[in-house]
Amino acid sequence: MTTTASTPSRRHCRTAAITAGALIAGSFTLLGATPASAADREFRYAGADVEFDVEKDDGRFEVDVDVDDARDGQRFRVILWHDGKKFHDRIHRADDDGDFDIDRDRPNTAGTDTFKLKIKRVGGDHAATRTIRTR
Repeated sequence: MTTTASTPSRRHCRTAAITAGALIAGSFTLLGATPASAADREFRYAGADVEFDVEKDDGRFEVDVDVDDARDGQRFRVILWHDGKKFHDRIHRADDDGDFDIDRDRPNTAGTDTFKLKIKRVGGDHAATRTIRTR
C-alpha cells in the first residue's frame, strides 16, 4: 500500500487511536484524582474501633461515625457538633457484629467549619472527644 499526503498509514492511525485513548483515560483519572476534601480521626475507645470522618462534597459536609468491634449490645452516647451547634445526641447500641454507623449531612458555613465528636459508653466513666476543622 502506498501512502500519500492525504491518506495516513495504518501505523499513524493506530498511533492516533492509542493517543486518543490515553488522553480519554487520563482525563477520567484526573477527574477521579481530585476527590472532595476530607478529614478523619481513627481511635480506640472502650474496646471498639471508632472512625470519625468529615468529607466536603457538592458544597455540603458528609459526617460519618463508624464504630466497629464493640461488644454485642454495648451502648454508646454519641454527640456531634458543627460550629458549636449540637446536631446529633443519641444512644446507639452495637449490633450482633459489634458495629453501628451514623451518617449525617451538614451545610457548609462561611469560614472554617469545626466538627466535634464526643462518644461515651453508657455506664462508663470516661468519654472520648475528637475535633476536625476544615477550611
